[in-house]
Amino acid sequence: MGLLRHCLDMHVCSSRAVAERRFAELFDHLGLVIAYARRRGGLDPDATAAEVMTIAWRRLPTIPDGDPRPWLIATARNLLMNEWRQAAHERAAVAQLDGSEFAPAPTLGLDPALDSALRQLSLDDREALILIAWEELTPSEAARSLGISATAFRVRLHRARRRLRVALGDAQPEQPASHPTPRSNHV
Repeated sequence: MGLLRHCLDMHVCSSRAVAERRFAELFDHLGLVIAYARRRGGLDPDATAAEVMTIAWRRLPTIPDGDPRPWLIATARNLLMNEWRQAAHERAAVAQLDGSEFAPAPTLGLDPALDSALRQLSLDDREALILIAWEELTPSEAARSLGISATAFRVRLHRARRRLRVALGDAQPEQPASHPTPRSNHV
């Protein structure tokens, strides 16, 4: 009888329905989180995405309203960073034992020139490019996912794009512009 009375309380039932609808909206982005974790070299992208959704359910009231993609990507990024730190500790321990090194992460089926150019960039530059190109976030959304200002992200993105062009050989490093002086035919 107590459970029935509890469920008849419209406030409790409506807030639960609202929470379930909000979580369903978040869960609609599961594929995006899996793809992000896969592209970022996660060991088990499905497990990473499942952990992101578990965290989302626990923190549902604190997730900002609007587009949840920046929050979901930031959470996945944090989980992947923890995974990478753990893997680095394990590699260091193995290297101390037998002096071996691990091979770099496999490529993700990119054009070899693009893959090589991306590997030449810093992690921050790669992250900026990936959030815009693959995750299709706006600069403001990408900035929120990284916890930085939109202005700082735009500067980072501009520099990353410039460095990628240089790494691809499409542009020369920026040099001061020199303007030739016009010649006169009159002596």
